[in-house]
Amino acid sequence: MNFTNPGLNPETISKLKKELQEIGALFKIIPDEENSEEFVNFYFVGHYEGKEVIYDTALYTLRLHHASEVYDLAEQEAVKKFPKFRSIDYEEDENGNMKPLTPEEEEIGWFITELIMEMEEEETVKVQEFLDIDTHHEYGIGLDASLNIDEINEQVIIKFIQEFNNDSLILDDTLYSFMTEDEDFDDEY
Repeated sequence: MNFTNPGLNPETISKLKKELQEIGALFKIIPDEENSEEFVNFYFVGHYEGKEVIYDTALYTLRLHHASEVYDLAEQEAVKKFPKFRSIDYEEDENGNMKPLTPEEEEIGWFITELIMEMEEEETVKVQEFLDIDTHHEYGIGLDASLNIDEINEQVIIKFIQEFNNDSLILDDTLYSFMTEDEDFDDEY
């Protein structure tokens, strides 16, 4: 049988299961420069409609989800005010230092920053835990989930996989809003 999606192919699933068994793990982290304490991309084996599949999972904190939603909204407002604006590209010079922004980029950056601060203060954007399944994913089944936790670590991932596979995952439907933490300010006081 020809599988156009390798994450649904029993041979690929078997290989991942064997690899996970050899290292004694429930999941395999996908190397990604975006992986952090607040976001992790990983594979695990589960079931979908009675068949074994590989889940290509993006798990992130609710705080990160909120920050992303606020930034997207602020960027949309910036496009309205600055019609030529598409995005600010932060580039490094040959020494690894950030190249200065143009005066217009700097103005747009300040505009976006002020909007973000205003939206956070007024709690304009509220988010809740969610889980989204994408059955038309290019590798296995896509799974996006956001949980109200401080960080994503191995224990969080294991608990998530176990609860997801046991169909016992309960999401909090409370709406939350977050404030950006100013680490420099926290360090000073």
